[in-house]
Amino acid sequence: MMVLIAVVIFSLVDFLSKYLARFYPVGMVVWARYTFHLLLVVVVLGPRHGLSLIRSAQPGIQLLRGLLLAFASFLFVSALKFLPLAESTAIAYLAPLMVTLLSVVFLKEKVEPARWMAVLCGFIDVLTIIRPGSSVFSWAVFLPMGNALAFAVYQILTRRLAGIDSPYTSIFYSGMVGTVLLTAALPYSWTPVQSGLHLAALVTLGMIGGCGHLLLIQAYHYGPASRLAPFGYTQLIWVMILGFVAFGDFPDIWSLVGIAILVASGIYMAAHQRAVDRLLRDEQANLPPNA
Repeated sequence: MMVLIAVVIFSLVDFLSKYLARFYPVGMVVWARYTFHLLLVVVVLGPRHGLSLIRSAQPGIQLLRGLLLAFASFLFVSALKFLPLAESTAIAYLAPLMVTLLSVVFLKEKVEPARWMAVLCGFIDVLTIIRPGSSVFSWAVFLPMGNALAFAVYQILTRRLAGIDSPYTSIFYSGMVGTVLLTAALPYSWTPVQSGLHLAALVTLGMIGGCGHLLLIQAYHYGPASRLAPFGYTQLIWVMILGFVAFGDFPDIWSLVGIAILVASGIYMAAHQRAVDRLLRDEQANLPPNA
């Protein structure tokens, strides 16, 4: 349930980002996303965790993670200025498939032929979505692709920190790095807020984004990532609904086919990982006590 709520929240974050990007520079929108995210994290987690929130055994990796996440967010919001909401989100969902590729390079993991096939299908499906002649095909498709690559590297680094730093420390650094970088650049992107509604949207953007990340942390505390990951793809349903209702955008039949197969590839990857995790647990359970 927590994952499903978080997915709805992230869909609203994407919707608000696309709406606000119509009136304000991308840098200002992303700044609001990180600044109010950080404020929420400090208010909610600060009293309980104190200085432990900022202590990291690998501060260099944490800073690099934050830099990658801010860059990924900037690319995605930029994409929303030019592309429909559903297609932008679908292309960005290449990230879990790219993680498989990068895990071979950086983590030296072995990948079975079936998983390679799922990765190949994912890339073919993105080509189906952005095919020449479609309304999506333009230079702007490289923005969500860049977002997917940056976010995939971010996820690889996050896995490197598993068991080393607290997830609450990681979420703090994610907000802090983005806030510092974008605040430094804010004089070049600041535009006076046009209305109280826009001000509320800018604040809400960061606040609910932070809530979504906190919910995900709690969800992963109670269940393994491989079991929860498939629920994340329900975000594509919500962004299609929001994109149609708010902006009149709806994917054509070929984009829908590409999105459907991309989702199937991602769910297969998660299901496969779940089966591998279960097999490892069974093998460890059957080991003799002195093994």
